[in-house]
Amino acid sequence: LSAGVCCCCAALRPRYKRLVDNIFPEDPKDGLVKADMEKLTFYAVSAPEKLDRIGAYLAERLSRDVVRHRYGYVLIAMEALDQLLMACHSQSIKPFVESFLHMVAKLLESGEPKLQVLGTNSFVKFANIEEDTPSYHRRYDFFVSRFSAMCHSCDHDPETQTKIRIAGIRGIQGVVRKTVNDELRATIWEPQHMDKIVPSLLFNMQKIDDIDSRTGPPSSPTGGEKEENPALLAENCFRELLGRATYGNMNNAVRPVFAHLDHHRLWDPNEFAVSCFKIIMYSIQAQYSHHVIQEILGHLDACKKDSPRVRAGIIQVLLEAVAIAAKGSIGPTVLEVFNTLLKHLRISVDFELGDRRSSAGSATFSTSSKESDERIVQNAIIQTIGFFGSNLPDYQRSEIMMFIMGKVPVFGATSQSLDTGHLGDLGTRRIQIMLLRSLLMVTSGYKATTITNALPAPFLDPLLSPSLMEDSELRQLVLEILHNLIDRHDNRAKLRGIRIIPDVSDLKIKRDKISRQDVSFMKKHGQQLYRHIYLGCKEEDNVQKNFELLYTSLALITIELANEEVVIDLIRLAIALQDFAIINEDNLPMFNRCGVMALVAAYLNFLSQMIAVPAFCQHVSKVIETRSLEASYFLPETIFKDKCNLPKSLEKHEKNLFFLTNKIAESLGGSGYSVERLSVPYVPQVTDEDRLSRRKSIVDTVSIQVDILPGNNTEDKIDNTEEITFEALKKAIDNNGLEEQEKEKRRLVIEKFQKAPFEEIAAQCETKANLLHDRLAQILELTIRPPPSPSGTMTITAGHAHYQSVPVYEMKFPDLCVY
Repeated sequence: LSAGVCCCCAALRPRYKRLVDNIFPEDPKDGLVKADMEKLTFYAVSAPEKLDRIGAYLAERLSRDVVRHRYGYVLIAMEALDQLLMACHSQSIKPFVESFLHMVAKLLESGEPKLQVLGTNSFVKFANIEEDTPSYHRRYDFFVSRFSAMCHSCDHDPETQTKIRIAGIRGIQGVVRKTVNDELRATIWEPQHMDKIVPSLLFNMQKIDDIDSRTGPPSSPTGGEKEENPALLAENCFRELLGRATYGNMNNAVRPVFAHLDHHRLWDPNEFAVSCFKIIMYSIQAQYSHHVIQEILGHLDACKKDSPRVRAGIIQVLLEAVAIAAKGSIGPTVLEVFNTLLKHLRISVDFELGDRRSSAGSATFSTSSKESDERIVQNAIIQTIGFFGSNLPDYQRSEIMMFIMGKVPVFGATSQSLDTGHLGDLGTRRIQIMLLRSLLMVTSGYKATTITNALPAPFLDPLLSPSLMEDSELRQLVLEILHNLIDRHDNRAKLRGIRIIPDVSDLKIKRDKISRQDVSFMKKHGQQLYRHIYLGCKEEDNVQKNFELLYTSLALITIELANEEVVIDLIRLAIALQDFAIINEDNLPMFNRCGVMALVAAYLNFLSQMIAVPAFCQHVSKVIETRSLEASYFLPETIFKDKCNLPKSLEKHEKNLFFLTNKIAESLGGSGYSVERLSVPYVPQVTDEDRLSRRKSIVDTVSIQVDILPGNNTEDKIDNTEEITFEALKKAIDNNGLEEQEKEKRRLVIEKFQKAPFEEIAAQCETKANLLHDRLAQILELTIRPPPSPSGTMTITAGHAHYQSVPVYEMKFPDLCVY
């Protein structure tokens, strides 16, 4: 009767229709007739071939009731369908499912929120059913589109809007679960589906109140919270989707995230973007992390012309992703990350300098703002490079150190892997500073087993080149990088600040016995380190921090790399620093000269206590005590104060204010040290780094110094010297027509002093010393004064060669070609 037919006709109708009709009461408020529902279920289980007919008939009734707005009967029909689905799992259920999905689609298409929610609930129940065999023809395109649209509901009633959005999210979750468990699950990962699903979830995730709840690993909110909060439900669904992603479809799930963030301009500010990618990195399988990083790098390249803040936001997202990926598998993207970031660093500097050039002479606010924004980009890049590098394994970190160092532009180099030719000197300097800052972060915490691993020759040579730059900040960065690599026992913090340490044992310095590899390293490269410390002390723009870092460098070399031979070399270096501060051939300011004197005092105080030779300690302590009374500006505690009275001259100071070579030799000789080399003054080696770093080469002036040293007292200097310049020689020698030959000879001499072994130069100079002396006397017709004693010696200094042979005086020949 409920079907609108007479009793006779009803009796002749098929049994499945009669059973279906019986479950509907006369008044829909009474709900499903349970007794008749049990009969229908038993019949469906007993005769599964009738399921498709039952489903078709129920769909027919439901469609009619929807059109007639008889929503009570619609609810009953859907409840019956749900029960039949849960009870029947045979292969014959496939046609029934088609009828079921058709009815769900009818409900979702209706404009009634209650029916949409009802259809979603039924679909979710269906999605949780595991079918025995896959369906090769079933597609869910409609449901993906419809559920995605529901996620964007803008109903005027907030409560209704929330219900529809929750239904849409749950529906997407059901589609994902159903398709992933299906053998045809690849269809859901197609771009046309992901472009609808992912933005729908992100749209709802934006509404969350507590951002921090999304930034960690997957959370476990209670069931009630997930059902009532669209943001939490969307986040849970997003995590589940990403967790099911595989190698082949990972990119399809990530790319829509970029499109959503671009469309809604969520890179600046980028809090939501950061939280999204944290969810992604924590949800995906660890071995796929490099896919996400590659996608971020690709998007950064695509946005290279966007505003600085957008690029900075993307780089910050990359930093967060890298921070998580570095704990797992990063794959082959390590060098790609650094290469891309360095490229964008150059682009950012180019943009900044381009804006500055285009607005030269008009300091507008907009230009200043652009420069400031570009600095944000650059700092973000440096932070990302440093953080990524510092979290890599040691074997990878050493490769990255070499990689970054190879990108540092050097003045005068013919080719650079990082193109900075069009940036000019200012842009090149900016790139140098930022790359060294990145390298400083990468080397932080690096602990190599041997110093050779930390400072291999291909890395050491280019690293030390910037230490000769005429820029104090560059030199500071190089020294700090050296400290990171040399300090293998974390002693640097104990040495911070340059000062006279009363008792070094209070610092509790940690050190190990010098290994054979470290001894070999110092034999090969020790002179390079000494040279750069020596030349670094002679820079005019040195400030207190430079002196502090130079002092720390000497102290760390002493702790980590010093055997008896190195100790002697370090003392020679310290005395050489003291000598050039007194003589001042480079015309350094008085502050620098006193700073060097203070540096030497602080270091020799440290060294004497480290090697614990009582006589040496006594001499150093006596000099420091005398300085504190008579010349406190020679001590770091005084010279580095804001207001310090500087002396007018250093040459007239008494010998008791200086550290004396003969006293040190006596004190160390009595303790078994081989002190013969202390009598040979330290002179830095010559390399091509001076030319590459735009520093005046110490070979440009070849000097022949003659000291008359009465007795064995190496401290008593004779001021009565004669100086013969190149101009005087040029006038005395008629070199018409020989200019080209002279230039070639000069080049060969300089090259010889640069590259020839020390012993070879020493042997040749010793045999030619007398000839050179006689030849100069003949040309210039000079009267050579005899030495005051037979022990007078001739000291020839040319490049890194230093010899003592015959009685002479002091003469200097700029650009002299020695025959």
